[in-house]
Amino acid sequence: MKKAFFGVFVGLCIVVGALAYVKYEQISTLINAGENRTLPSITTTSFSVKEASWEQTLSAIGSLEAAKGLVITADISGRISKVLFEAGSEVEAGDLLVQQGTSEERAQLRSNQAAAALAKSTLKRTAELYRKKVASKSELDNAQSTYDSAVADVDNTRATIEKKSIRAPFSGRLGIRLVDLGQFINAGDSVVSLQSIDKMYVNFSLPQQFNAKVSTDLSVRLESDAVPNQQFIGKIKVIDPEIDTATRSVRLQAIIDNPRQELLPGMFATIDVLLPESESVLLIPVTAVQYATFGDSVFVIERALDEETKKPVEPQKLIVRQQFVKLGESRGDFVVVKKGLKQGETVASTGVFKLNNGASVIVNNSVAPNFNIEPSVSDE
Repeated sequence: MKKAFFGVFVGLCIVVGALAYVKYEQISTLINAGENRTLPSITTTSFSVKEASWEQTLSAIGSLEAAKGLVITADISGRISKVLFEAGSEVEAGDLLVQQGTSEERAQLRSNQAAAALAKSTLKRTAELYRKKVASKSELDNAQSTYDSAVADVDNTRATIEKKSIRAPFSGRLGIRLVDLGQFINAGDSVVSLQSIDKMYVNFSLPQQFNAKVSTDLSVRLESDAVPNQQFIGKIKVIDPEIDTATRSVRLQAIIDNPRQELLPGMFATIDVLLPESESVLLIPVTAVQYATFGDSVFVIERALDEETKKPVEPQKLIVRQQFVKLGESRGDFVVVKKGLKQGETVASTGVFKLNNGASVIVNNSVAPNFNIEPSVSDE
């Protein structure tokens, strides 16, 4: 009985041992296969780090106003007898816009002219009598004073009539009409807005630390969403000598040519003040950067080296090395690299989210994007 039990036990041990050995061989084979397995290469595009000279600018937000602009108002009260302009039309300096009724003033003018004529005749007779020693000097002075007063009344009435002819003080474009025919308007009432927009002022501010960098006659570049894909060039004309105590900024005013009158008063605009000096920078595409909270990085493309000889392997094989970088200003499709790369180094420019340190890559630049400092946007 004991021998039979022992035989069964030995047989079970042999079976279990055989199964364990088979399983060990299977696991060892899988481990070796995993260690020796080579991951497929990842296709990417490349870009050689290049040096460029970038203009230095100071950016700001500004508001546009007309170089000449005002709301035309009535000088004196009166009823409108003629409206001689169309809203939105172009006018020249001196054009008559609105005529107020002048019947009473013209009647008063005739009366004053008659009084002036009588005073002139009286002065002439009194002067003749004075020469003949018949009239006194005081009578001559009174006659002269009466005549001068009569002439002044004529001039005053003429000025009143002229003030009732409301004219354009300069050439420009009219706005919305604010009066109607037959309306009685008081002195100071608005008639119409007049803006001369061939040249525009742009008002903007810069932080006080940039005050030493700006000067009059520096060029500015202006862009507005209201006039897409266009740039306007002008010059700084005025720098406020006082710093705004609320914002600690300096106010500036530049003048911009607006020959096609595309810019209008009140528009919002972005302004770049163009500084005279330029800066040498290293550029890479924005798409080459892998952004992360712990640091931005790029993948440098290098030839794979033999671990023992440290020489490039044959046939040639390319791998990527993750390199952390310090970035600067970005413009268009490019960003400045301040630290971490050298001119001439090659980085992966697309598909960086698929890469990891040491990954094998294949470079195919036939599908590389066309990177540009000033990319254009098309609806097509």
